[in-house]
Amino acid sequence: MPTPSFDALALDPRLRAAVDALGFITPTPIQAQAIPPLLEGRDVIGRARTGSGKTAAFGLPLIQRLADRPGATRALVLTPTRELALQVADAVLSYAEGLDTVDVLAIYGGASYRPQLRGLAANVPVVVGTPGRLIDHLERGSLDLSAVETVVIDEADEMLRMGFIEEVTRLLDATPPGRQVALFSATMPDPIRRIAERTLRDPLEVQVEEAPLTVDHIAQTGILVPHRHKLDALVRVLKAEARDATLIFVRTRRDCAELADALAQRGLPVDALHGDLPQAARERVLGRLRAGRLDVVVATDVASRGIDVDHITHVINFDLPDDAETYVHRIGRTGRAGRPGAAISFVTPRERRRMSAFERELGVRITPVRVASDADIARRGREALWQELLDQAEEGVPDAALAWLFEQLEAGDLSIEALAASAVALLAEDRAVDFEARSEAPPTWAQSPDRTPEPSVRDGRDGRDGRDDDFIELFLPRGHRSHVRPGDIVGALGHGAGVPGAAIGRITIHERKSFVGVRRREAEALLRRGEPLLLRGDKVHLELARPS
Repeated sequence: MPTPSFDALALDPRLRAAVDALGFITPTPIQAQAIPPLLEGRDVIGRARTGSGKTAAFGLPLIQRLADRPGATRALVLTPTRELALQVADAVLSYAEGLDTVDVLAIYGGASYRPQLRGLAANVPVVVGTPGRLIDHLERGSLDLSAVETVVIDEADEMLRMGFIEEVTRLLDATPPGRQVALFSATMPDPIRRIAERTLRDPLEVQVEEAPLTVDHIAQTGILVPHRHKLDALVRVLKAEARDATLIFVRTRRDCAELADALAQRGLPVDALHGDLPQAARERVLGRLRAGRLDVVVATDVASRGIDVDHITHVINFDLPDDAETYVHRIGRTGRAGRPGAAISFVTPRERRRMSAFERELGVRITPVRVASDADIARRGREALWQELLDQAEEGVPDAALAWLFEQLEAGDLSIEALAASAVALLAEDRAVDFEARSEAPPTWAQSPDRTPEPSVRDGRDGRDGRDDDFIELFLPRGHRSHVRPGDIVGALGHGAGVPGAAIGRITIHERKSFVGVRRREAEALLRRGEPLLLRGDKVHLELARPS
């Protein structure tokens, strides 16, 4: 059956003009099926995934039904996250461009109450919000739902996953019994089905037959890694891969903040996106990522919504997702705009069956690979340094700089080869590039990963702090007062003492002292040699940290 045009959907001419201005040509399947019954006032259950055009499917009828009737809040849209609330509010506003009487207010946690209270006091016609903050306003008496005519529940299955069903039910109960309800959900688990049966009146269920999820254009690999060694594996991947922007997925907000902190303490530029992050801070992170000023972001699934960055080359599943659909949504953020993409998943011995299930369900091969060795990391550093030199040579060197260089060569007795080697050494020191011969063997834990015992509980991510059996904590008599940063310690150990990055653990800096976890083999060698480290121009001696 051919898809009808927007002209066939009986839209208000002002909405039709907005649709044209937005560049919509033909309705998507969910729009074609949902808009007519919603315009008639029927309750609708829409089965459609994110990206199907469902916002316009409910947004256009919602605006048409309340147009030219200001004076009360007549439409309520529930979304699981503030990111989605903002997206929906912006979209609805764009549809209502030609209707002066329609305004939209987004209400979500983490934002100031003052503008929300002003908007509610002005009886804004459309309120879009997250359940928690909406309940806050309902209990304060600042949200009046007595005149609501249309309720939209967007991404109902996500609401269920996030534990918002009780709040959704309370909000529905606070609206008039005769209101229209539109419920949109990619899946229909039993609790969502029960809410629909209780609150919707003779709903029309529309379901879009969508093409199966596909990620076969993305190179997918898996690394078998014991839980306690995930951080070491991640550092090795980040240092050994030729990559641009990289998105790392974890399960919880706490994990997100802790992992970003652990990577920063190892001298890696990184930021975090999680649900506790204020909206302004989130926008700063995304702005830096889009501008190329940040290349590693640790994120949770919910907070990653709205990330649309073409130059993400790698997605890393630090924590394996629970289902294949989430796996696809995660790794689909790479390989965009015709660019190559890579997805690397860390799989604990317990999770191998789940990864095999993903392969069967998606019809893909997730290739097992070994984690990078110290030699792999060193090679990648040298390759990146050489490419940087080639790129600079292609851009050209200013004539004045060349003239000065030749003057210095003629005046002295240094050969061009010796000068080039000195320049490379200086640049290598700044980039922490390793020219020493390193082991080709993978780390000890990777040689028999399924024999490494797994922790019975997730006790702060074992091994992340560099204080497990494989690491020794060392003391340095310099700290914040000496302007010491984690990168300074990493550089002093790496370039100055030949310690590979994967052997450097947690770094803690105090006012006058610092502590660093170093892998046992390298730490014992450092202590035996007894040679000082050059740290920010000062020679300092490492000592074994005393137990606290």
